[in-house]
Amino acid sequence: MMGFKQTALGTATALLASIFTAPQSIAHEHENAPTEVRRLHTMVAGVSAERIEADIKKLVSFGTRHTLSDTKSETRGIGAARRWIEAEFKRIAKTCVADLDVYTISDTVTGPRIPNATEVVNVIAVQRGILDPNRVIMMSGDIDSRVSDVMNATDDSPGANDNASGMAGTIEAARVLCKTKFPGTIVYAGLSGEEQGLYGGRILADHAKEKGWRVMGILNNDMIGNIEGVNGVIDNTTARVFSEGTKALETDQEGRWRRFRGGEVDSPSRNLARLIDRLADQYIPNLDVMMIYRLDRFGRGGHHRPFNEAGWPGVRIMETNENYNRQHQDLRTENGIKYGDTIDGVDFDYARKLTALNVVTLADIAGSPPFPVNVEIEGAVQPSTTIKWEVRGDVREHANLRGFRIYWRLTTDSQWRWSRFIGKDAREMTLDNIVIDNYFFGVAAVANDGLESPVVFPGPIGAFDVSDNEAE
Repeated sequence: MMGFKQTALGTATALLASIFTAPQSIAHEHENAPTEVRRLHTMVAGVSAERIEADIKKLVSFGTRHTLSDTKSETRGIGAARRWIEAEFKRIAKTCVADLDVYTISDTVTGPRIPNATEVVNVIAVQRGILDPNRVIMMSGDIDSRVSDVMNATDDSPGANDNASGMAGTIEAARVLCKTKFPGTIVYAGLSGEEQGLYGGRILADHAKEKGWRVMGILNNDMIGNIEGVNGVIDNTTARVFSEGTKALETDQEGRWRRFRGGEVDSPSRNLARLIDRLADQYIPNLDVMMIYRLDRFGRGGHHRPFNEAGWPGVRIMETNENYNRQHQDLRTENGIKYGDTIDGVDFDYARKLTALNVVTLADIAGSPPFPVNVEIEGAVQPSTTIKWEVRGDVREHANLRGFRIYWRLTTDSQWRWSRFIGKDAREMTLDNIVIDNYFFGVAAVANDGLESPVVFPGPIGAFDVSDNEAE
């Protein structure tokens, strides 16, 4: 399904040029790549709060979407919800320029919150890349919902914000992005079983391994519609991005590498978060990203975690101010306080902004060239720093490669501060009079139109593709 055959390189190059380049963005070795890609603004403008609202209302209309709820009814329960999501993705596919394959994947599971063997079903839509289809970036939302008792599969559980908002955002992202063909593949995922133990994420991670996908990241959208916190704060201008530091699968050898060379805050997930933060500043008006240096909220979890545990980058994108009266609550009113995750607690324009943030991130990563691999750095007891890298793949996969951008920052900075561009034939750069001891460094691949991969930190600590780097 994911294979890509191209009999003539010229055809691929011509197709790519027609999609991704404009006269002002034709690559020249002596020219810097543009730092702003104007078509991303068009994609942001294409995200509709009205469509997101309609999709959230449709998901709420199924009464409950609990993982253990009815699967046979056409109007109530998780079965009806996931069939509607599949049908909606298939309807969208008919409108696409890109190929969009829609199907379900499932597993039968048991666990502390699933006492009887139950089929957990995910719905995914795969927008295949035209140059490097096994390089994959994902966006996910959760299908299921719950009330106060995590085992209550019968009472009404609207789940309007948690997580119809994230699911609706994922569907809307597919509507917008499938109008464009990208070098890499985008996967839009509706995941089940989140509230019962993150089963949907594990099922999709296993599926990705079976398909041989190189997962460059997953954007887990879990609650993207609430602007009124339980603390009374009302804020529609910020969003949180949670990311792990040290990789879950770090070996002892890699730990020693990290201890002496750094990288505690430069995992692929962290540099994915930095890219999201930068794109928000460039393309999403009135939205500031708060990068949280933590896998998830304190003592809590989400569907990006199974991917982190499989060794892949993943972040959680969500609202800044949560309202716990609207999360995991039976529908009721007590002491004048309304409890329950109902539609009136969702701000649809805010959900639009966070969806648009996903859209530009997916477009950037799917539109970038293959990420640098085997990144190395040297410069001990020298006045200058040299960074080296390699690229994987064949000429076809590099058809949209313009060059590379070397980044560096102070070790206490949260975001990359300085950069230099170098042409596509380069595999190293020396930064004169920039002492290696005083900064952190990384390298990103840059496309003809200026889209960039996330920054790749040197060594196994920063490698996006775990198969590409070995600890020294």
